[in-house]
Amino acid sequence: MTDQTARDMKLVQYLNEAYGKEKQLETALQAHIAMTTRAPYRKRLREHLTETKRHAREVERRIKRLGGEAQVVDLPGPAALSEGVGAAVELGSRALAAAKGPLHAVRGTGEQEKMLKNAKTEYSEEHEEIATYSAIETLASSLGDAETAKLARAIRREEERMASFLAKLIPTLTGAVVREELPASERRPSSRKPARRKAAGRTAARPRAASSANSRGAAGAKRAAGRKAKPTGATSKRRGSSAAPARAAAGAAKRAPAVRKATTRSRAKRATASRPRARAGA
Repeated sequence: MTDQTARDMKLVQYLNEAYGKEKQLETALQAHIAMTTRAPYRKRLREHLTETKRHAREVERRIKRLGGEAQVVDLPGPAALSEGVGAAVELGSRALAAAKGPLHAVRGTGEQEKMLKNAKTEYSEEHEEIATYSAIETLASSLGDAETAKLARAIRREEERMASFLAKLIPTLTGAVVREELPASERRPSSRKPARRKAAGRTAARPRAASSANSRGAAGAKRAAGRKAKPTGATSKRRGSSAAPARAAAGAAKRAPAVRKATTRSRAKRATASRPRARAGA
């Protein structure tokens, strides 16, 4: 320890806090696995127990490379540590973790509630670890220790994945508690009046919808009748060809009086023009 720089001592301090937390969680997770009856949840706890043990080994290895000794400590700083003090704190932390197992075994009134409370505890512990490794990553990056920062970042991501799993599991476990411990009659809504009003609203809306549908149907029928009344292209052409002589005859009949009048006027003019010539010849 005498050869350590202030930089390495600070890193060892933070890493030892993470190491102590990992060792505590090993014991707690083993107790929770024994209490868990949901197969997917139990499988995930076993996987995370394996991850937790690996995290502890990786952190211990990094502490040794920095010239420190892996200890379960939670003290203000490295100046207060000695080998004897560290060993005493480690024993106390292990005893505390071991004591939590039996306490967790009696929590809750039913099987589902025990698992729910365990999941809530695990969720809280995961976020404490996330905060711890975030601090280690930032500290190491600030001090130029890329290897420690990389290790802290990798462990933090695994803790975040576990926290995400628990966040999705807690509502499911809560619903299981409701189904297990509360009678079905108490899980129903206390009042059904809103539902009846909604049903009445839907019933009242049906006649309006039917009337609008009928009106739309009638309009559609009229349009269809109009389309049927209109001749098709070929039919209209045939009718147009047969009706052309009739229209020509009607037009000629209309023009006939005008033609007769024009003819009469021209004849009168010619007769009037020829009279002076006759007198002059006489």
